[in-house]
Amino acid sequence: MDNLLSENDLRELLDSEAARINSPEFIGADPVQFPRRFSAVPDIEIAALLSATIAWGNRKMICSNCNKMLALMDNQPHAYVMDEGYEDLPDMNIHRTFFARDMRHWLRGLRGIYSRYATLADFAIAEGIAASEAPAWSLVEALNRELKEANGGCADSRCLPQNLATTALKRINMALRWLVRDDGIVDMGVWRHVLLPSQLYIPLDVHVGDTARQLGLVTRRADDRRTVNELTAALRRFRPDDPVVYDYALFGIGMGL
Repeated sequence: MDNLLSENDLRELLDSEAARINSPEFIGADPVQFPRRFSAVPDIEIAALLSATIAWGNRKMICSNCNKMLALMDNQPHAYVMDEGYEDLPDMNIHRTFFARDMRHWLRGLRGIYSRYATLADFAIAEGIAASEAPAWSLVEALNRELKEANGGCADSRCLPQNLATTALKRINMALRWLVRDDGIVDMGVWRHVLLPSQLYIPLDVHVGDTARQLGLVTRRADDRRTVNELTAALRRFRPDDPVVYDYALFGIGMGL
């Protein structure tokens, strides 16, 4: 924007747009609908992680492929993981560059965790992610360790990013928004005992980054971890208790919704 908004006008715009997009009507066209189908926490967690993992590209295609993925799991994510049903998956494409072999890689790692913990939340607590300045990155570091161990020492960047020093970690930050925020509208709040909303970081993608630059919230061109830190810090000026509520605003403005 050539004429940047004043601080007060910017906050009013962000608050207004967040309230408009953060509504029950948002759910039906967004991948958040898939973890919301379940009531048991392990099912919610697995559906959230897998749905977030393939949440890039066309939203209709993402939702169609999330449906397909959960159908492969008989719509019982936790039971499917624990029964090792994924080992019988035929070679197939799940979503764009994410294949059945990548899904097996993910689920082997999750089975190792759920064999020791009742929930992924318990694993996150045991890993001490709440004490980290960057909980999402600490969680992914721990998950990558588990996935690698469960897969004979092999890593898979299609499941989780490996370049934690630079990655924006958009998809995991989005999954954490679903799990932690608890305003009772879109996000589910089943991890409210693990992290506070104030500890979350903005899920940064191209649309959110471009909108944030147009609004003068950040100036860096790269959509990387440093920009996530700067953008989240900027949003904390307005809502230190819940900065990622503005993910809704930046998404809605950026997509012209």
